[in-house]
Amino acid sequence: MEPYVIGLLGLALMLGMIFLHVPIGVAMGLAGVFTFGMIRGNFGPALTLFGTETVGKVASMELAVVPLFLLMGAFATVGGLSSDLYRIASAFVGHVRGGLAVATIGGCAGFGAVCGSSIATATTMTRVALPEMSKRNYSERLSTGSIAAGGTLGMLIPPSIILVLYGVLTEQFVKTLFVAALIPALLAVALYVVTIWVVVWRNPELAPPGDAAPWREAWAALANGWAAILLMITVTGGIYAGIFSVNESAAVGAFMAFLIALLRGRLTMARFWSALRDTAATTSMIYLMIIGASIFTYAITLSGLPEMMVSGIRDTGLPGIWVVVLLMVMYIILGSIFDTISSMVITIPFVFPLILGYGFDPIWWGILTVMVIEIGMITPPIGMNVFVMKAMLPRTTLRTIYAGITPFLVADVVRLVLVIAFPALALWLVDWFNLPR
Repeated sequence: MEPYVIGLLGLALMLGMIFLHVPIGVAMGLAGVFTFGMIRGNFGPALTLFGTETVGKVASMELAVVPLFLLMGAFATVGGLSSDLYRIASAFVGHVRGGLAVATIGGCAGFGAVCGSSIATATTMTRVALPEMSKRNYSERLSTGSIAAGGTLGMLIPPSIILVLYGVLTEQFVKTLFVAALIPALLAVALYVVTIWVVVWRNPELAPPGDAAPWREAWAALANGWAAILLMITVTGGIYAGIFSVNESAAVGAFMAFLIALLRGRLTMARFWSALRDTAATTSMIYLMIIGASIFTYAITLSGLPEMMVSGIRDTGLPGIWVVVLLMVMYIILGSIFDTISSMVITIPFVFPLILGYGFDPIWWGILTVMVIEIGMITPPIGMNVFVMKAMLPRTTLRTIYAGITPFLVADVVRLVLVIAFPALALWLVDWFNLPR
């Protein structure tokens, strides 16, 4: 049997196990061992992949930042930093029409920079921002839409766990990816704010204006939120200024978030162990996926299937830009069905060689991939952020949330088109700082 045929059988086996609800990391690992064993004609060496790949990934310094950033996000949530960031934004812009929705986007951006998770950001801001907007008689459609869309910022704004995983899977520098994400992240925030202004300009009744907070109260909110601002500046600024490596920054951030929660008296023993349990559970899930993806990638590469796919697509004469567009559609569909990590690890073995084969920059492609998976997080028929919010808001219909998201989806498509058309939006800072890639 030809190796590429065995590769196709391995791919079918993986998809079949996922369809049967086998955990994705396990499905990829088993399919990889099957493919490798069939190609070699001996399953003895194939089984050793479980040991070698596990040891390699557990010992990886690049992956060591994942549990540290997760722990930082867990302690930041316990310490109430999300509320601080939201109050700061609300104090300065909450009095204008649509201001609380803008503050929600700002709070999501700030908390995303601390926790690095879209679902965690959406969950936290639902608790923090939605009650405030309800008190001000904001439309439920605008309120839920701004939270669901703002939650996706947690995936793109550094330090982003999904960017770390992309860097590990494709052997790209994580710091370079963080720098490349800055302008697209700021563009995302700006387009979301413009979207809110346009929506409330067309329908003023969706967001009545509030009373302007005295400057004294606004500056008091800023002063009370000093801990959250200090944590953001230390973690992200330390990386970009070259003071910390990414690993050191993650360790410092986790310790600072722990101290903030402790000094505020919010870190009870029960919350401490809960934060550790949640971090350990999420870390285990991520490592399992990465180990399974490594085994599967090794076996599929050995089968020659990715090279054959690249050659086949090239032979069609399809221009590279259309390949990118088709991949964007694929990722939006996958992102609406799978979680972000699953969407990435399943496709990397096939998509990344294709992108390199067409001569596209892998850093630019990494930013695009994260952006488009973001869009999938709020895209019907599923959208993980939407269903998380629905679980927290049983009286709110899915139709209401999706209606609120629609204007933000338009903004996301505009941003995607801009970054595809102008790769410098992702690469200019990388070139400016002369970072490796």
